[in-house]
Amino acid sequence: GSPTLVGSDPALDTYSLPEENEERTMIDPTSREDPKFKELNKVLIDWINDVLVEERIIVKQLEEDLYDGQVLQKLLEKLADRKLNVAEVTQSEIGQKQKLQTILEAVYDILRPHGWAIKWNVDSIHGKNLVAILHLLVALAIHFRAPIRLPEHVSVQVVVVRVTWSGCRFSPSSPALSCLTRLSFRVPTERDAFDTLFDHAPDKLSVVKKFADGVYLVLLMGLLEGYFVPLHNFHLTPENFDQKVHNVSFAFELMQDGGLKKPKARPEDVVNLDLKSTLRVLYNLFTKYKNTE
Repeated sequence: GSPTLVGSDPALDTYSLPEENEERTMIDPTSREDPKFKELNKVLIDWINDVLVEERIIVKQLEEDLYDGQVLQKLLEKLADRKLNVAEVTQSEIGQKQKLQTILEAVYDILRPHGWAIKWNVDSIHGKNLVAILHLLVALAIHFRAPIRLPEHVSVQVVVVRVTWSGCRFSPSSPALSCLTRLSFRVPTERDAFDTLFDHAPDKLSVVKKFADGVYLVLLMGLLEGYFVPLHNFHLTPENFDQKVHNVSFAFELMQDGGLKKPKARPEDVVNLDLKSTLRVLYNLFTKYKNTE
């Protein structure tokens, strides 16, 4: 009969047969059912499919569809607007790993100047290590300003398993089961009044969308500080994402010039209609200028 797993994550069924004493990283089954973990998976899958819609590529399961480098190649080429010098389709394990090596080197070159911690490599991606794949995708999504909202406080428990082969059965060795690690994809933030506000009235806050292109923010700073903002400093009718980000970034500079602390939000968050981030910016303005004539 076929080999069976003893006391381990059923997801390991999709892995190739391991070598003697080889270690594998698996996600604890309970973590796989965590709503935020499932949401992170769905958000990333939907994003990839949206980016690659013209390529007629449909991703259904991250570890199964990304391990060989084919989808990763198309995704990075689309995001970075550059062509990678790799074979289009390769069936052999050696060929797939060579392809992944080229792709991950390109990713490293893009992320390295920004201080990203690299938590993946060729073997972990090709080995269908979902934790490594998620770290890679989250890094790409944030760097390339994906128009998505990643769930906060996502964490997952993983277990490192050493597999020993015996006849037609293999099982985790007992010491490995105690090797639990906790990984977080986003740095947790303290809840504040805005979190509570969003819990109860998220549908009443669409007004802040008016500030998403940064124009009102720039003009508002001029009014509050009593100066005219030269039109050549910002885009009065922004036509794309980068121009909107420029406007919001410029407004943030004006706020700091006016004595406000640097906003916690990223300009990209405001442009991407992150209502909570926008409200925090507006509340800081209100707090400083509420007594202004």
